[in-house]
Formats: sequence, structure tokens, C-alpha cells
Amino acid sequence: MKETMSFNEDIEEGLFEHFRFEAGKGQAPLRVDKFLMNLIENATRNKIQQAASNGNIFVNEIPVKSNHKVKASDIVRVLMEEPPFENKIIPENIPLNIVYEDDTLLVINKEPGLVVHPGHGNYTGTLVNALAYHFENLPLNSSERPGLVHRIDKDTSGLLVVAKTEWAMAELQRQFAEKTTEREYVALVWGNVVEEEGIIESYIGRHVKNRMQMATYDDETKGKWAVTHYKVLERLGYVTLVSCRLETGRTHQIRVHMKSIGHTLFNDERYGGNLILKGTTFTKYKQFVDNCFQMLPRQALHAKTLGFEHPTTKEFMRFNSEIPADLQQTIDKWRSYATASHIELE
Repeated sequence: MKETMSFNEDIEEGLFEHFRFEAGKGQAPLRVDKFLMNLIENATRNKIQQAASNGNIFVNEIPVKSNHKVKASDIVRVLMEEPPFENKIIPENIPLNIVYEDDTLLVINKEPGLVVHPGHGNYTGTLVNALAYHFENLPLNSSERPGLVHRIDKDTSGLLVVAKTEWAMAELQRQFAEKTTEREYVALVWGNVVEEEGIIESYIGRHVKNRMQMATYDDETKGKWAVTHYKVLERLGYVTLVSCRLETGRTHQIRVHMKSIGHTLFNDERYGGNLILKGTTFTKYKQFVDNCFQMLPRQALHAKTLGFEHPTTKEFMRFNSEIPADLQQTIDKWRSYATASHIELE
């Protein structure tokens, strides 16, 4: 399926295109509300049905109701009276944890739960909204998002570099493209990772059936090349603490790569890590894991180390951040459980 976004089409009709999808050739008949639910991040079925009731959903240029069946090669569009909100940056006084700042750039330690940039369902309360409040005239990246050189997922915590000048933006983007930056994450994953260290290589692209997920492929036409280096830090029985160093930076890269080798991130709901994937059937064990899920209500992933060459001074700078409390407490809890239970590693 192909997705494009336009900010200028249909202005003459008083409508703006927010989303456009082309159903694949193998698309079986599917209600349009379910079709869009699979494709639009953070959308709810109620909102999609309301949009259909208001005449905002079109299939092959004809407005349809939510029960209309989408078929192969159909063009599905969502048109609204207002332009896409992600094109509007509203400054908001959101506190930032700045670990370094100079005239050229700043490094932020992002809290879990903070969305990096506005998108469907998250038009305010993002890191970009905070940057717009605290800083003026930040340079725009290719997606017209001020200051952002790279991004991390909403529920991933850790370090991000933000450019304050056009030169810094260009130089930092070049380093990310040429893979000269240093990015190390800490992750808690399900199962005992047998190999002490390894390299995961594949193409990463959208999942064929679930468009909210990414997947690994051997075919270069289905995704972008991705490389992750992993190393075991500590074995904790039914889970393992690992270090993941990124050679590339694809969407959900660590989450997808670790799942591809049978070690889904702990409590990663999107990829099934919020289920008990390893362990016993005892009620007390299930209660223990549920308590861990409540303690860490997100995927167990933290961007711990970030290194890059300063665009102006050419000095290589390396920043480290502490593992946040929710993840550290969960690690400690598993460590205690593994010690007390004398778990035999598989």
C-alpha cells in the first residue's frame, strides 16, 4: 500500500487531504473504518466512523460510510476542512531535560511517554512543541520539523541531539547518514539470549498485514537495510538485559530486530512483548510479571549513549544517561526473582 500526504490538493473545494492510501492488489474486501484503523497511527475507530459520517472519507473520489468495503487498488482519502495539524507547531511550555547546550546544538534526555513530533492524534504536547516554546528560529529538517536531527519512539526514553543552526542540522544529518555517530541502547528482552554478542542484519519495512508494525525482510525492495549489534549485559532468568548498538537508524529497528531472533522487548505491546513469552504457568509467576508490567508500562528500551562530532569544534562528544527509574526498578525486580528462584537457563 502506498501512502502520501498533500497540503495543497482540494483547497479549491475547501478541503485538505490528510491521508491517502492505495489498497494493494491482494486486498480482500474490508470495511473502510477497519482499513484505516490498520494504517493511521493513534486513530480510534470512533473518530474514523465520525469522519465517515461527516463525509470526510472518500473511496475513488466518492464519499462513503464506515461500512463501505475497500477492495483491491481502491484509492482511499481522508479530507478535512482544516489543513493537517502536524503542519502547525504550537509552542508549549513543556519542561525539557537538557544535558548539554551551546550556540550550535543541544542534547536532551527524553522522558518516556513524550512524543517527539506532532502527528495524527498527537498534535500537541510533543517535544517539537516544547522546542518551539524554548527556542526561536530552529532550522527545519526535510520534514519541516524544527531542530530534529533524529527521533526515538514515544515510549522509548533517552538521548536526542537537536540542531540550533542550519549548519549544525546539515552536519549532524550527514554524520547519521554516513553512520559515524555512536548510538547505544539498553533493552530488557524476553528469553535467554544464548550468544554473548551478535549482529542482526536485514531489510526493515512495513509489515504486510499489520501496517502499524515493521518487519524484517531479505528482499531489498521491501525495506531499508538495517544493522544492529547486540551484546548480553546480564542474564536474569526468563529475561535478558542487552546492549544494542545501532549502525543504522530505521523505524522500530531494535524492537523488530530483537523480535526477529526470538527475543521481543519486555512489555512491547505493539510487538507482543506485553504477553508472558517465557517462564512458568504458576499463578505467582503471572502475578510477578503483571507487577513488572505495571511498574514499567512501556517497552523496556532506553537510548543510553549518544556520540557525534561537534559540527563546529570537530571534537567527538559522547553523552551517557542513567537508566530511568521505571526500567531500573524492573531490572532489579527480575534480578531478585532470578536469584531467589534459581532459574535454569534454557
